[in-house]
Amino acid sequence: KEAPVGATAIKKRNEKLEAFRDRLAALTFLDPACGSGNFLTEGYTSLRRLENRALAVLYGGQRSVAAPIEVSIEQFFGIEINDLAVAVARTALWIAEAQMMAETRAVGVEPIDDVLPLKSYPNIVQGNALRMDWRELVPAPSFIMGNPPFCGRRYRTPEQIEDVARYFDYKDIDYVACWYKKAADLIQGTETRCAFVSTSSITQGEQVPALWKDLGVHIDFAWRTFRWDSEAEELAHVHVVIIGFSCGAKCPLSPRLFDVQKDGTVIETHAKNINGYLLDAPDVYITLRSKPISDVPSMRNGNVPLDGDALKIEAEDIHLFADCPHLTKRLIGGRELLHDEPRYVLWLVGVSPAEIKRYPRVYQRVEQCRANRLAMKDKGTQRLADTPTVFRDTFDPDDYIALPMVSSERRAYIPMAYFHGDTIPTNQVQIIPGATLYHFGVLTSDVHMAWMRVVAGRLETRYRYSKDIVYDNFVWPEGTPDQREKIERTAQAILDARALFPDSSLADLYDDAVMPSELRKAHRANDAAVRAAYGFPKDMSEPEIVAALMEMWREMAGEGRGRASVRANDTERREGDAGASRTY
Repeated sequence: KEAPVGATAIKKRNEKLEAFRDRLAALTFLDPACGSGNFLTEGYTSLRRLENRALAVLYGGQRSVAAPIEVSIEQFFGIEINDLAVAVARTALWIAEAQMMAETRAVGVEPIDDVLPLKSYPNIVQGNALRMDWRELVPAPSFIMGNPPFCGRRYRTPEQIEDVARYFDYKDIDYVACWYKKAADLIQGTETRCAFVSTSSITQGEQVPALWKDLGVHIDFAWRTFRWDSEAEELAHVHVVIIGFSCGAKCPLSPRLFDVQKDGTVIETHAKNINGYLLDAPDVYITLRSKPISDVPSMRNGNVPLDGDALKIEAEDIHLFADCPHLTKRLIGGRELLHDEPRYVLWLVGVSPAEIKRYPRVYQRVEQCRANRLAMKDKGTQRLADTPTVFRDTFDPDDYIALPMVSSERRAYIPMAYFHGDTIPTNQVQIIPGATLYHFGVLTSDVHMAWMRVVAGRLETRYRYSKDIVYDNFVWPEGTPDQREKIERTAQAILDARALFPDSSLADLYDDAVMPSELRKAHRANDAAVRAAYGFPKDMSEPEIVAALMEMWREMAGEGRGRASVRANDTERREGDAGASRTY
């Protein structure tokens, strides 16, 4: 049996419960992109259920006790651009209020104030939230929350283009970032907490420094990228993050990171600091560079053609040039690289006019290239009509590594390969002239892939590999000669494993569902060799790898501590965080 509770203890308990109800009633919530009011209604019902639990303890065992209800829909505010959605949101809150009154009665309490007749409810307003002063609706909200619209540059309306220009000079930032900026400006010097569901792009690539560097907030918690499946069949699946942030508020817990695993479980980790890439790492911002931060060969784009396809030769037409094979070369872009599709080009660099005119089909293509350039609107392209025998760029390296500018996010590794001077790269691939097996091994390792996945931008959900952001900022290992030699051996083993399947393209080989075991094994051996060159433990997680690389980047860029301290502190952190993760 439970020990009897004295009158004094009951009085103190009830005083705390009433104080708790008062605290709930003092909170205010703003959703500045509320749609049909889902966040507002869920927030209201959650608070009312907390109050109902308090009421059940206060009046437990009594029947039909009349009591005032403290939590009200008047505490919830919303802004929505669609007038029909505003009406739906208001109605949804009225319905939620009626449902909560019924739940209050179920715990034996009769609310003094009923919901009927319906009262005027002006707290949800229609308008463009980015052009309104939120403080006129709610001067000092306790919480700002919501799911603002995501929209990339290509899909914006003229009004949305103007909205972005009000908040950012960087035009490629996602539309949702405007809500972050407006909320951050409003909460400066306050205890307000914010949390938004957002497209994951605002934590990747060039958008990170553009948004987070001068935002003036700290991240309290974050759900890292996960796929949000809509119940509507016609809507595409989107990859989102959830980010909670504040300015002056003191979080009672350390910053928390949440990761959704493939099986649906959620792992919670306590962090020292969450940066704009949603890593437990210092606040660093990877910006554009013009050359590599490490001492490695430079990367560059392939050749820009601007020929209107006049100099390119499709596979089905190459037989038309069988009489002049010395004037043709293989052509490789992103698709040709990934899918091993043959394509060719008339490569007439240094070829004499007499030689060109000797072959009527070649001469015809040159004339077509000239006509195509003259017909283009760009004045610079029109001037290229003076050199119709060649692409705009005529770079023809002897040996190089090529990798696609865009690659599927479903691949564990971005496929890349070696090519020689008989293959001309287009601007759909990035190339590294003069790269060795060692460079190939490091680039195709899980260390480099982890870096790429965090700092690269996205084209839809695919990785968009950038020379200026990904490659030029990547810190290479200071391996010993033996470690470098081992990486060369494991890199060659990857090429050897690929050669076992001559009928398979790189897209086939790197499809995770059918990736050959020989190739997978070779990659894992290469991953281990590269990690050893960095001094990374074998069990180091991908976020930990990127956090360590960012520390190294800070030192290389003159912004922080040195490489040796990174490894020591990483070991300390891993030991100190033991048991700090939770799985749900």
